[in-house]
Amino acid sequence: MDAMYECVCGMDVHSGSIQACVRRVRTDRRISQDVRSFGTMTRDILALADWLAAEGVTHVTMESTGVYWKPIYNLLEGHFEILLVNAQHVKHVPGRKTDVRDCQWLAQLLQCGLLRGSFVPARPQRELRDLTRHRAQLVHHVAAVANRIHKTLEDGNVKLGLVASDILGASGRDMLRALIVGTQTPDQMAELARGRLRGKRPALQLALQGHVTAHHRFVLAELLDQLDDLERRIERFTRRIEEISGPFAAAIQSVTALPGFEERSAQNVVAEIGTDMTRFPTAAHLASWAGLCPGSHESAGKRKSGKTTKGSRWLRATLVQAAWAASHTKHSYFGAQYRRLVGRRGKKRALVALAHSLLVVIYHVLLTGRPYHDLGVGYFDKLDASRIVQSHVRRLERLGYTVTLAPIAEAA
Repeated sequence: MDAMYECVCGMDVHSGSIQACVRRVRTDRRISQDVRSFGTMTRDILALADWLAAEGVTHVTMESTGVYWKPIYNLLEGHFEILLVNAQHVKHVPGRKTDVRDCQWLAQLLQCGLLRGSFVPARPQRELRDLTRHRAQLVHHVAAVANRIHKTLEDGNVKLGLVASDILGASGRDMLRALIVGTQTPDQMAELARGRLRGKRPALQLALQGHVTAHHRFVLAELLDQLDDLERRIERFTRRIEEISGPFAAAIQSVTALPGFEERSAQNVVAEIGTDMTRFPTAAHLASWAGLCPGSHESAGKRKSGKTTKGSRWLRATLVQAAWAASHTKHSYFGAQYRRLVGRRGKKRALVALAHSLLVVIYHVLLTGRPYHDLGVGYFDKLDASRIVQSHVRRLERLGYTVTLAPIAEAA
C-alpha cells in the first residue's frame, strides 16, 4: 500500500508505559522503524514529544483505551496531528501479540491512511463534558440513596410512599426528620404536611404508624445526611457549569426551546455534541455516532438484527429522558409521533425513535441557527390523509355500516 505520510508514530498506551513506533519513508522509498519505550510521568511524555519532534513526526495515533490516552493527548495537542482511534477498528490479524507489534501496526495503518479518528472536541468542550458527566453520576447516586430510604421505611413498615408521591419533598423530609428524632406521634407528624398533602392527613396518620427502631432511625439519619451532601455537590457542579458555559450559551438556549428539554438536559447535550455541526456531514452521521440509528447487519442477502449501534451512552441517556418528556407534551409533533409508534412498536422503541428525531432537530437548529418550529399535532394526519380515511372506512364497514364520504364544503 502507498504511504500517505512520510513520518508517523503509532503508540500503544498503558497506565505505566508507552510503546512508540516512529515509521518513516526514506529517500529510497524503503520503510524504516524505530521503537522506543517511555513512562507515563509528565517528564516522560515531554521527552516523548521532544523525540517525536526531532524525528520530524507529523501524525500520531493511539487507541482510546480507558483514560490513559488523555494526559498524552493533552500534552501533545497542538504540536502534532493526533488521531484517537477505536480499538475495535484496528485489531491486528490473529497471531502473536505484543505491545511492540501493536504500536508498529498502528503506525503502519496510519501511514497508509487507513485510520479514522474519533471525535475529540476542543478543550473547553471537554471540560464542560467532564462537569456534566460528573453531575450525571451524582444524580444517579441521589436516586440510589432515595431507593435505600424507601427500603428502610418499608423495613420499618412506614408506608409514607403510598400516600406522598414524593417522600423527599419539603413535607416528606420534615416527616422523616421527625421520624428520626422519634418524639412525635403519627398524628403530630401528619400535621407537618404542606400544600395539597394536608388533605391526606388521615391517610398520613395511618402510614406513619410503623415499627421504627433505633436501627432504622440511625440508618435514615445517615441516608438523609448523604442525600443533603450529594445535593450540595450537584449545586456546586451546576454553578461551575454555568460559569464556563458562556461560549455555549446560545446553543444551550436553542436546545432548551425544544419540547422535553430544560436547561440541565440541554447543557448535557451541548457538552456531548458541541456547537459546530460541520464535524458531522449529515444528521444521520450524528445519529449513528450517538447510537440512535438502526444497525445494519446483512448476510446472504438477508437483513438480520437491526438493533441500535453503540454510541455515546451519556448522550443517549439524556435524549431518551427528553424524549419521554416530549412524548407527554400536548399539541406537539413529538407527542403525535410517539402515539403513532407506541401502539405497534412498543414504548421503548418509540422513545428511541423520538430521541433520534430530537437529535436530528438539534442538528439542524445548531447548524442553521434558526429557532425550532413545531410541525403540530396534525402533521402525520396531513402526511397521508387518504390512507387514514380508507383505514377508518374499512373499520366502520367491518362493524356493519355503509359509509358515504363528502367534503365539508360540498356537504354545506
